[in-house]
Amino acid sequence: MHFDTIAAISTPMGEGAIAIVRLSGDEAVQIADRVFQSPSGKKLIEEPSHTIHYGHLVDPVSGETVEEVMVSLMKAPKTFTREDVVEVNCHGGIVAVNRVLTLILNEGARLAEPGEFTKRAFLNGRIDLSQSEAVMDLIRAKTDRAMNVALGQMEGKLSKLIGELRNALVETLAQVEVTIDYPEYDDVEEMTIPHMLEKCTWVKEEINKLLLTSSQGKILREGLSTVIIGRPNVGKSSLLNSLVQENKAIVTDIAGTTRDIIEEYVNVRGVPLRLVDTAGIRDTEDIVERIGVERSRQVLKEADLILLVINSAEELSVEDERLFEAVSGMDTIVVSNKTDLPQKVDLKKVESLVEEGKIVTTSLLKDEGIDELEEAIATLFFEGNLESEDLTYVSNARHIALLQKAHKTIEDALGAAEAGVPVDMIQIDVTRTWEILGEIVGDTVQEGLINELFSRFCLGK
Repeated sequence: MHFDTIAAISTPMGEGAIAIVRLSGDEAVQIADRVFQSPSGKKLIEEPSHTIHYGHLVDPVSGETVEEVMVSLMKAPKTFTREDVVEVNCHGGIVAVNRVLTLILNEGARLAEPGEFTKRAFLNGRIDLSQSEAVMDLIRAKTDRAMNVALGQMEGKLSKLIGELRNALVETLAQVEVTIDYPEYDDVEEMTIPHMLEKCTWVKEEINKLLLTSSQGKILREGLSTVIIGRPNVGKSSLLNSLVQENKAIVTDIAGTTRDIIEEYVNVRGVPLRLVDTAGIRDTEDIVERIGVERSRQVLKEADLILLVINSAEELSVEDERLFEAVSGMDTIVVSNKTDLPQKVDLKKVESLVEEGKIVTTSLLKDEGIDELEEAIATLFFEGNLESEDLTYVSNARHIALLQKAHKTIEDALGAAEAGVPVDMIQIDVTRTWEILGEIVGDTVQEGLINELFSRFCLGK
């Protein structure tokens, strides 16, 4: 495929030592060459691929030196986009990098759309759709484990397995075609049904394995939405600060200090928690605090995990019991805080309000009990550990939805085969399964979806 030449800033905006302006397309080298001057007088178009060159960018109209740069030259097809790629390394100031980009755009490049470099890598066959999506997962990874999952997908781990499943289905479909084309051979049909059952059963089992990792994979990718709730002044903000290990939330002895939602990402045993500290839930006449309480009730409905904080130095109040009712049926860990003070709370009563094994005692003032809380979170969602590193994780919500659809259609095919339905009817469900799996890697996906997916990428990637 041939596209116009695009350019964008590929590093975050702001001050830094280095910034990169990237070009990709048939004219990338020529455009860079028109504004680049080397001390040796050499031209970029004459230089070999995968080399880097020192020099200056000069405005060809005014003759003004725009910036001192290092230019990386990478010629097709051994590049990320499989097009000619030039990366201009300049000083990282906002003014400097914008001057470089403006100069390049004035020479004929077009400003890239969000994700357009990765989109070209996909359209040019450099990577498939699942690998493309893993690029953004890699950028957004909050923990080492999340990054490892994204790396595995970007390297084609999921793509390879999906390819094997689709090949197995193609073999089955080829066998069905033989049966349909040569109905006079009874032995062909006798071989087809057992072959179909064997292949489709294997495909179903492999899809099952992928779906079993999906809950963990989705948590690793998106984070576990974790809400800290409790009456005012029981230690919610102290718990947030202890987990984040920074003073993000205001901690005072005054009830109702937290008036709004405070959100942070926390790494707990390799699992990203999207941790939300809420305003204390209670009846209040304070208008601002009341708005915070209502927001707290809303985020509670969307949470994956609730950390319900109570004060062990006080008896359970009516407000505490209402909170236990509000989180009934949800994954909840009770944090009985302030154990450094004389205990007044009835833990047996607390145990009757929450499932056994989900109570952790802490003294956040003395930094006691945090390790036990982290262990309880890991045990609740991952039985203490993540699965083997060799496992292929599915973390993308789109992939999970497609695998669930594929699981249903392959089940329909197996059910029909076992019921003695004619093979040409079974073929419909097998073909549909093949198509659904193809949507994961982009073989059978529609153009509109491709545009939508890449529009979510950051500019310059």
